[in-house]
Amino acid sequence: MKKWQMHGLTPEEYQAIQQQMGREPNDLELTLFGVMWSEHCSYKHTRHLLQQLPSQGPLVVQGPGENAGVIKAGEGLGVAFKIESHNHPSAVDPFQGAATGVGGIVRDVVSMGARPIALLNSLRLGPLDNEHNRWLLQGIVGGMAAYGNFLEVPTVGGEIYFASCYSNNPLVNAMCIGLVPLKSMLKGTAAGSGNRVLAVGAPTGREGIAGAAFASAELAAATAPAASEMQVGDPRAGKALMEACLELAGLEEVVGIQDMGAAGLTSSSCEMAYRGGCGIELELSLVPTKEEGITPLELMLSESQERMLVVVKPDGVEKVQAIFRRHGLEAAAIGQVTEGRDLVLLWQGEEVGRIPAAALAAGVPRRNPPLEKPEPAPWPANWADMPEPEYEEALLTLLASPNICSRAALWTHFDQAGGCTVQGPGASAAVLRLPGKKGIAVAIDCNSNYCALDPREGTKRAVAEAARNVACTGARPAAITNCLNFPSPEVPEQYWALSESIQGMAEACRALETPVVSGNVSLYNEGGGVAINPTPVIGMVGLLEDAKKACIIAPERGQILVLLGKIQALPGGSEYFGLRSGPVPTVDLQLEAALCRLLPQAISAGTVKAAHDVSEGGIAVTLAEMALAGDVGIEIAVPEAVRPDFWLFAESPGAVVAALEEAELDKLRSLAGREGVPLAVLGKVGGKEFVLGDLIRLPLIRLSEAWTGPLPQVMP
Repeated sequence: MKKWQMHGLTPEEYQAIQQQMGREPNDLELTLFGVMWSEHCSYKHTRHLLQQLPSQGPLVVQGPGENAGVIKAGEGLGVAFKIESHNHPSAVDPFQGAATGVGGIVRDVVSMGARPIALLNSLRLGPLDNEHNRWLLQGIVGGMAAYGNFLEVPTVGGEIYFASCYSNNPLVNAMCIGLVPLKSMLKGTAAGSGNRVLAVGAPTGREGIAGAAFASAELAAATAPAASEMQVGDPRAGKALMEACLELAGLEEVVGIQDMGAAGLTSSSCEMAYRGGCGIELELSLVPTKEEGITPLELMLSESQERMLVVVKPDGVEKVQAIFRRHGLEAAAIGQVTEGRDLVLLWQGEEVGRIPAAALAAGVPRRNPPLEKPEPAPWPANWADMPEPEYEEALLTLLASPNICSRAALWTHFDQAGGCTVQGPGASAAVLRLPGKKGIAVAIDCNSNYCALDPREGTKRAVAEAARNVACTGARPAAITNCLNFPSPEVPEQYWALSESIQGMAEACRALETPVVSGNVSLYNEGGGVAINPTPVIGMVGLLEDAKKACIIAPERGQILVLLGKIQALPGGSEYFGLRSGPVPTVDLQLEAALCRLLPQAISAGTVKAAHDVSEGGIAVTLAEMALAGDVGIEIAVPEAVRPDFWLFAESPGAVVAALEEAELDKLRSLAGREGVPLAVLGKVGGKEFVLGDLIRLPLIRLSEAWTGPLPQVMP
């Protein structure tokens, strides 16, 4: 095997390296290309597909290409946010893999000059009847909670699903929200010949070397590093680094800042140089280390945590170093910005590598493998004739499903309250207070069952649900971040699913006017010959004019309930149907956009008092969750014109249950009519029982026992 093959490079890629360098690379240079041109760092299968996503809008300050996206929040403030994956590391060491995932996404937001105010997460694991999956869940939740809690950044929301396809490859996606005064926003850019390059934070060790390559291949025991070789998070150092870096925001001496994430010093240096159209020269012998004998190559590839690269004007070096010393951290001057456009590496004064920064950061040839639409899953011929259930038992079974039941056993591990938290886990979306009266709402969503059935429609559904959840608080959906978790793009059917998903996201974001400002792609998520379902996780941020008016999901006694939107009584893909096939409710983006206009108006006017969208488990579960949240009975009529179980349990998008005073009904009808949103009166709030027509009559305690029972058994 030739050297370039050992680094995962193709003949075409090696030829491109020779052309862009004008010569043969040496061993160190070739290794850096192997890492930076890995899928994890280069996005060579997706960069051209991602260009289809809308990324501009009146609120967008910073779109894709930086460490995090930023939108305007008013009063000179920006909201910085991003979501990233740490899937493969969490499969090997769930505690440290998840903890370092939180640390990394926090540093991305901090590198924009933004103070983190909230975390969210999206998790996927195999069924909980498997001991290994329970161990993974406990470790992942423990790691995320430990790191986030120590940073004093509350975890305000999340989602978790269980399916067998994730048994060998769990998904761990972390999202961070931060606030930044726009006048002091930072960027990951180098500029100004002679400006100094500082390595700040923790010293460099040998952890995580080749981590990017590990994340760019199928997860298997043969390729996974030992737990002792994994990145290890130090939340104490992480908090000190966060506070020190936030002191840099607004300093005129600071030119740019970048997290040392995947590929460590290699990616941070070449990306900063590439963005700034300049060169960087590094003297690697000056990099602070944890131990002696670390080689130049190891220094370039190490993924030791809690490190940043900062570009500073010469007259500001001592000031910056003093800031970091005050926080107990190093800030070593290890190089400088140069007039050329090369990344130049020195070891004790001797040049050991010279590579065009653009070649490393963006020179990889695009990969566009064949794609093929798979045959759709066959529908059961008699799906419409399946016997109706015992309705009360069906509802209780759904409420106790691991994919629907209460997540309170998970939330208790996280600090949820912070200075900005108005609503945390359990609401339609988290609500965070901004300085003054305004607020933001944040939701994270994806039901991969529907993406497996139809990746384009499933992704549209994920975007629409995230927007609907934000709108249910009274916020106006503003922008998204995304994390595209997919299996190997080298399988034609799987690359087709990836392409379709991105097109569906683009379509939904245009319809809802929610540009994509940041994101992450994680491919090769498969193990043991099993590929995960397409899982495009959507993080949605919305703007709320008055945080005090944020809407809740709990109705009050004496109110009436209405359906805004419509229920498509089609069971395909639902938790109730249990089969990943059948007729699936479609996404009506025009209706979704209308709901996202109507709800903020109706909530701001005080007309709608509580709102909850229809999703997993259908409208029956939506109503049950509202009853439990308000600790109050609900009674509604079930339409006679449709099959009852399909109407109750179909997971129909474009539908929201709202609670209001009966005297406000005409006003809501008028608002809904103006926006083109169907409205139907469902029933009333009151009593102590949960009553759905003549099919279900249960005391609230029975609902609560089913809903709260499963997860406490697996989470200590």
